[in-house]
Amino acid sequence: MCIFCKIVNKEIPSNLVAENDDFMAFHDINPKAPIHILIIPKQHVESFHEVSGEMMAAITPFIQEIAVKTGVSKTGYRVISNIGENGGQEVKHLHWHLLGGARLAWGHFADADAKDFF
Repeated sequence: MCIFCKIVNKEIPSNLVAENDDFMAFHDINPKAPIHILIIPKQHVESFHEVSGEMMAAITPFIQEIAVKTGVSKTGYRVISNIGENGGQEVKHLHWHLLGGARLAWGHFADADAKDFF
């Protein structure tokens, strides 16, 4: 059982922001921004590549509610889902990072040269 499934089952504590029957949102333990919330489906889905359109339709308003609740909906925020090893996915359970609370830099590729990847 993955760490996020253990959080869903309340086997591991989390700093919960919100939850409903289908989704949970909690603070990331290693924040990369003043506001860094992880948003997960309670049902185990390995990654964005496997998610259904129905789940995406259902989680969209939940993510939007979290942005309002955390106060970033008006100032701006970033929503990220890492997919697979090269995409930086560390936990094999579909999740989104909601980052905000400050002007966010685009640091990962800020000084990368695209030619280096080909």
